[in-house]
Amino acid sequence: MKRTALLTLALTLSMVTEATKAEFLFGEPTNLGPNVNTASGEGGNGGLSISADGLSIYFDSERSGGYGGVDLWVAARSAKNDDWNPPVNLGPVVNSSDGDSSPSISADGLSLYFSSNRAGTTGSSDLWVTKRETTTGDWGIPSNLGPVVNSSVGDTMSCISVDGLSLYLSSGRPGGFGNRDLWVSTRATTDDEWPEPVNLGPRVNTSSNERRMWISADGLMLLLQSDRPRGSGAVDIYMTTRATTNDAWAEPVNIGPVVNVPQISEASPIVSSDGSTLYMSIYGRIGGYGTWDLWQAPIDPIIDFNGDGVVDTGDMCIMVDNWKTDSLLCDVGPMPWGDGAVDTQDLTVLAEHLFEQVDDPTLVAHWALDEAEGMTALESVSGRDDWAMGNPVWQPAGGMAGGALEFDGVDDCLITSSAIDPAAGPFSVLAWVKGGAPGQTIIALQIDAGWLTLDAEGKLTTGLKGVGRGSGPLSSEAVVTDGQWHRIGLVWDGSQRMLYADGLVAAADVPDGLEASDRGLYIGAAKDYPSGTYFSGLIDDVRIYNRAAMP
Repeated sequence: MKRTALLTLALTLSMVTEATKAEFLFGEPTNLGPNVNTASGEGGNGGLSISADGLSIYFDSERSGGYGGVDLWVAARSAKNDDWNPPVNLGPVVNSSDGDSSPSISADGLSLYFSSNRAGTTGSSDLWVTKRETTTGDWGIPSNLGPVVNSSVGDTMSCISVDGLSLYLSSGRPGGFGNRDLWVSTRATTDDEWPEPVNLGPRVNTSSNERRMWISADGLMLLLQSDRPRGSGAVDIYMTTRATTNDAWAEPVNIGPVVNVPQISEASPIVSSDGSTLYMSIYGRIGGYGTWDLWQAPIDPIIDFNGDGVVDTGDMCIMVDNWKTDSLLCDVGPMPWGDGAVDTQDLTVLAEHLFEQVDDPTLVAHWALDEAEGMTALESVSGRDDWAMGNPVWQPAGGMAGGALEFDGVDDCLITSSAIDPAAGPFSVLAWVKGGAPGQTIIALQIDAGWLTLDAEGKLTTGLKGVGRGSGPLSSEAVVTDGQWHRIGLVWDGSQRMLYADGLVAAADVPDGLEASDRGLYIGAAKDYPSGTYFSGLIDDVRIYNRAAMP
């Protein structure tokens, strides 16, 4: 499966200690098309909502044919892969001559929550609900949720949880941290009245505006829109997680530049019930039909557990090794972010991708070393050519994954530009090696430290510096100088520094963090070229990921 346009949350989520979700990817957004979107703008006044079966999409629009300035509409389709039919107005019972916006449909399809400033509203806008007896029946007269939920200021953009017990909303009421905050009202049963909403706290809410949100079925993941500083555009989509529903939310992370585009507003995130698709409203993105349009983006799990570029039996073995655990790496089903256990649902997802080549966006640098001649080696992610110093010999048919580069142990090495900052978050440095001798270096950070080295006994070691008192080199008992091919790796998962050899953890420790650096690498030489540290042997398929792989 081609995934060139996908963005991983592996880096950012793994840095949040409260995060409980697996690594997954948001894909390139696509427009829902002219059947749904018009020049009038869709979803710009508070958003959209998807039915549990994925066959109905509710949204607000200022298009003609309505009853007020903004009305609620619904578009339907016969199957999930079909195009949407032209939208239908929800009619004068639901819509008023005022503004009606930001719909949220319940999981059973019988209750629709929305915002309105119609007669009977307490503040500038209130939350209302309309109900029906069956999913094919008519909607009833809307009722105001009352003064306990609604305040004297604007209350908008609600989201009803799957179990119907939590109602999230955006409000500028007193007690918040910014202009508009996210709040939640939680009731014991669906027959109870909604109690007074509680603020989601200063981690989620800022001095800016936090508005429309979506909550996962298990209550452990929250997507939200915010115009907080240092975003990509005017409004971006963020994500936060928590370990249990009794825990505080973690610091939200921006879902990144594939979805969030500079100088564009992305808002109203909603995820389909099967976790496969992110829906949102976007303002001004190229390819749209109006000001605000409705878009969708795929969500995919990361299946290449060992970071070798292909989903194969190696990944299957890793899943078997983590069977019946809560491994974040292997917990990829039934939702892309997992369900807290590695089981048959994860195996089913893995089987769907077996023997696929992976174009993994977490791969930030890759030297295949498959060249037949020349003094440069292609770094395929950036497309740059890095200089091969000395006179290393290309072995086009002599590698473990195609060709390889043979170093003489005297003055050969590959000099690269900066690839990754070790302090920025989890990462992995992986390579195939054959040969070498005690005291030599396989990969080093320029002018700093050896990332993958061989100690005086030929054992795999790293000198990558950790922060904190007493942090020093990490040594293993793995000897890789026996003339056989070995796949080695240095992996930082945000808490552990690990050395891998042939699929096993050879050594691990827990430094407080890693020192920052923006320097390049030497492949085949130590940090400052000392005599005797040049590598003598073959190096193949060097990969650097911004996630913790399991080589």
